Amino acid sequence: MVWKEYSYYDKSIKKVNIGNTINDITNMPDESIVVLHSVAHNPTGADPTLDEWAQISDIAKQKGHLCFFDNAYQGFASGDADIDAQAFRHCLANGNRIMSAQSFAKNFGLYGERIGNFTVLCDNEEEAGRVMSQIKIIARPIYSNPPLFGANIVSTILNEPELKDQWKKDIKIMADRIILMRSKLVNGLTQLGSEHDWSHITAQIGMFAFTGLSPEMVERITNEYHIYLTKDGRISVAGLNSTNVDYVAEALHAVTKDTPVGGF
Repeated sequence: MVWKEYSYYDKSIKKVNIGNTINDITNMPDESIVVLHSVAHNPTGADPTLDEWAQISDIAKQKGHLCFFDNAYQGFASGDADIDAQAFRHCLANGNRIMSAQSFAKNFGLYGERIGNFTVLCDNEEEAGRVMSQIKIIARPIYSNPPLFGANIVSTILNEPELKDQWKKDIKIMADRIILMRSKLVNGLTQLGSEHDWSHITAQIGMFAFTGLSPEMVERITNEYHIYLTKDGRISVAGLNSTNVDYVAEALHAVTKDTPVGGF
């Protein structure tokens, strides 16, 4: 098996470059495995539109690719689990070959349990049996029997209507808070007089934002303001709150204000 990267995020436009993405998926060998984030792409926070997902789905089906969905943030992005499932469900309805690795660590607050599931869409019961035997071979030496506590929590909540309704309200509260922090950060930069276009921050979705900062800017904001983010400029929006968002805006403005507009 040969591992390769495909084009996705374009730093020059600060969003998904769907043309390059489709071109790379088209040029992959037939029946390749394509790893896709179903929603709230990590690390960029930039997702394809539904029309763009349809293009990805169609070319993947045409080429016989297997779509392997990383589904870590369902419901925690928009605040609605059904909205966050639209890309996956479109591919399912379109007849794509699908696998999915789903995590409940974020949307159920179960980081310590790291609970989730692995799903493989099979054509028939015989194929399902063969796939299950291979999954067991992989799982046995890694963890054999996973703990039940986290799984029981998720199962109980999703199978009791009253608890499920409360969970839906809770994830919307959390998702809306993250969306609000994005707006507050951009508004803070605008009020400080930043001439840069920060709209990509509010256009992105999920826990993370690709700020566009260069490694040099990241180093400066870390050393001078003790704000910690990855070298590629990814920041955790979930770490922002009403008491620190203005300070983060001030720091971002300080390390970018001398850069020409459009210079990063």
